[in-house]
Amino acid sequence: MTTKLLLTFAICRLIVTVGLTVDPSELLRLGVEGQLSVDPCDVETASLDFGLISRSEPMAVLHPASADDIARLVQAAYLSSQGFTVSARGHGHSINGQAQTSNGVVIEMSGRSRGNRLGPGNLAKPRVAVKEMHVDVWGGELWIDVLRSTLEHGLAPKSWTDYLYLSVGGTLSNGGISGQAFNHGPQISNVYELDVVTGKGELMTCSEEQNSKLFHAVLGGLGQFGIITRARIALEPAPQRVRWIRVLYSNFSTFTRDQEHLISLHGEPSTLKFDYVEGFVIVDEGLINNWRSSFFSPRNPVKISSVGANGGVLYCLEITKNYDESTGDTIDQEVEALMKSLNFIPSTVFTTDLPYIDFLDRVHKAELKLRAKDLWEVPHPWLNLFVPKSRIADLDRGVFKGILGNNKTSGPILIYPMNKNNRTRKHMWDQRSSVVTPDEEVFYLVALLRSALDNGEETQSLEYLTDQNREILSFCDDAGINVKQYLPHYTTREEWMDHFGDKWDQFYQRKMEFDPRRILATGQRIFNPSSASAVIVDRTVIPIPLSGAYYEELTAGSSHIQPSSLAHPADPAMATPFLTSFQ
Repeated sequence: MTTKLLLTFAICRLIVTVGLTVDPSELLRLGVEGQLSVDPCDVETASLDFGLISRSEPMAVLHPASADDIARLVQAAYLSSQGFTVSARGHGHSINGQAQTSNGVVIEMSGRSRGNRLGPGNLAKPRVAVKEMHVDVWGGELWIDVLRSTLEHGLAPKSWTDYLYLSVGGTLSNGGISGQAFNHGPQISNVYELDVVTGKGELMTCSEEQNSKLFHAVLGGLGQFGIITRARIALEPAPQRVRWIRVLYSNFSTFTRDQEHLISLHGEPSTLKFDYVEGFVIVDEGLINNWRSSFFSPRNPVKISSVGANGGVLYCLEITKNYDESTGDTIDQEVEALMKSLNFIPSTVFTTDLPYIDFLDRVHKAELKLRAKDLWEVPHPWLNLFVPKSRIADLDRGVFKGILGNNKTSGPILIYPMNKNNRTRKHMWDQRSSVVTPDEEVFYLVALLRSALDNGEETQSLEYLTDQNREILSFCDDAGINVKQYLPHYTTREEWMDHFGDKWDQFYQRKMEFDPRRILATGQRIFNPSSASAVIVDRTVIPIPLSGAYYEELTAGSSHIQPSSLAHPADPAMATPFLTSFQ
């Protein structure tokens, strides 16, 4: 009773102070097993993300005890006469407020791993099926905890992201990529089954065979069609150790030619290919010896000038070979044979061996170093681009050697290629998913993962880096380089339609089917929520289109109609996909 009174008081206060239109009783009637909180600390945490660029304060935060809690909340929003929005938040690693909401509720999906007050017993831990080679995991589970659970059985997921302290639902809503993608595809291509709460509050199981439209919509769908509450992830036998190698290049075409050669070996036996292929660009001498490149010895720092960098830029190829202790006697010969085909600078080979989990968790170790220096919780104006192979050299000339020049940078610039198909498994990037990629068989990820620092240097300020990102996008547009943003962030209708291209109509229709009131993931700024101009027919919310005749036809003969804020004008977004209302 005390909790309800406090919640009622807090929500009413929010209504008075910020003008919310939600009836508090709609939230109080939810009957969730978890915790619906308006605690200032919870609200503050949900108001921010890793980007620290945007801020949006929700009216409440849900710590769910189960998928049913999430379904109850979303259904309440869907049937609400006044409407409120819902955003799922995993580890909060979004960059531009994608997991935030203002007039709504944020669901803290990663509560168990983050030690919230629900305790570890309320959300199911990963369930490994050894014989079937898969694991069922809660949508808010962090990948590091998935890995630890599967390694107990000698197994591991096939495809990864570079940083493991991300939620399963979060990466599957975007794609999930790293240096294994050329071999296994992105993480969304290694999922067998999902449980999803749609924007109507329906908890549905979906897969290739069951509710397949929802399955493909949700994978890479930016959270627009549903909240992932369970994922069944494909597993493989986990290696014990990793041979980790870095080599340097001064010539960009040689660097990309070697990268493309290595990913072309994806169909070969494991002894004849590397297991991971990435790279990064070094535009100043500080970067090569910084936290990302701590692989190199601080007692013997690498100097760009000492290796004849072309235009003051170096390129680092990062590759690994997995092995077990029982096969350790052959790893040297396998690596040596593969390295013979590469054309790196001979004096720049750096090698180390380490346990498999230590390699996969390498970025977290760098995080701890940055946290110790108060350099982690700073703004992160990241820019992630998919670039067609045919234009990657133009990007090098215009961006790496041009816009970026010899400026000091405060974070890595990743670059590595991926292929859409392979010889043994076609369509590693399934076109039925919501992810958008360039129209070429091979394309590159170019990720500027920079941090804005308040150290007095203009070139490292948030304003400067943000302007530089705009300059890079303008350069690509002017040069006709058809890049696609990964973790996309746009603010206008035209930009989103251009991003999705031929997929826009499908994306829109899926939205209208699975989240017709546009309740979910409003922080993406793709659709405005439809909080007005709707009727409820047999517990189905139907926004009123422009045509009054159509409304009369729709409601004729029904005895279960409730007007819903009919005083407001009709929503033009329902008239046609090309009149969609955007924030």
